[in-house]
Amino acid sequence: MQALHARARHALLDLYAIDSRLQAAQQRLSALQSQAASLQREDQLLRQQLSSTRQTLSVSREQLAINLQVLYKQGDVSPLAVVLGAQSLDDAVTKLDALSSLADQSKKIVAVTTSAKTRLTTLRQTLSARRARLAADVAAARQTEVLLASARNQRLGFIGDLRTRARLKQQQIDALQRVAQQVEQKSNMIQVAAAPPEPVVPAPAGHRTLVVSSTGYSLPGHTSTGIPVGLGVVAVDPGVIPLGTRLTIPGYGEGVAADTGSGVRGADIDLWFPTLAAAQAWGRRTVTVTLH
Repeated sequence: MQALHARARHALLDLYAIDSRLQAAQQRLSALQSQAASLQREDQLLRQQLSSTRQTLSVSREQLAINLQVLYKQGDVSPLAVVLGAQSLDDAVTKLDALSSLADQSKKIVAVTTSAKTRLTTLRQTLSARRARLAADVAAARQTEVLLASARNQRLGFIGDLRTRARLKQQQIDALQRVAQQVEQKSNMIQVAAAPPEPVVPAPAGHRTLVVSSTGYSLPGHTSTGIPVGLGVVAVDPGVIPLGTRLTIPGYGEGVAADTGSGVRGADIDLWFPTLAAAQAWGRRTVTVTLH
């Protein structure tokens, strides 16, 4: 009976971790989809700018063609030829001014056209690179969501199997049925007494320890991630301990970072207890937890 009970509780903690990570993955996917929608709007705006630039290029070509025709009809357009061929000084000045204006206009047309083409080419390349990165991020986020959803279903199936096996043992039916039903329906968590004090042991290789200030609490309801509270639920500051992290807490046992709170900041954690008396007995104490 104790072995099945321990396996069920371990599966519950796994489910807490998976649910927390799944919610984080869904939030990231939602944010990426919003970015994709924004990028699509930018793409539409760029298409409009491209259309406008093509129109500008068309008009510029027509104006340059007209300028070339004017120069062709005038024949020799060197300043000396213009002066020598003028009938008067005023006529020469007028023609020189016209040629200078024509040259300046052509230069401006070329400069504006070149600048527009360069700017839009850069925008198109930047937008293409952003679109490729975003597509990769969205694909990765969707893959993560699929994997976490699959892991969650496996945990639920495992707990369902434990429930079936527990029915074969009449003496365990009440406790184990509560475990399975509470996980599958996300209702109330298992009501068990607090674990006996445990000695602080060195963290295994690859794990890290953290000295935190812990407080016991015993409030009904649901966590910030939407799952029901229960033994093993630990409220944390996600900036210090990410949601979904498994913890080993001396004097409390195994837990999962599955909740947050306005009063939980920095190296603080809140530990859920099934009774107010157990929470008060814990009080507030400094412990060294292992994160894994």
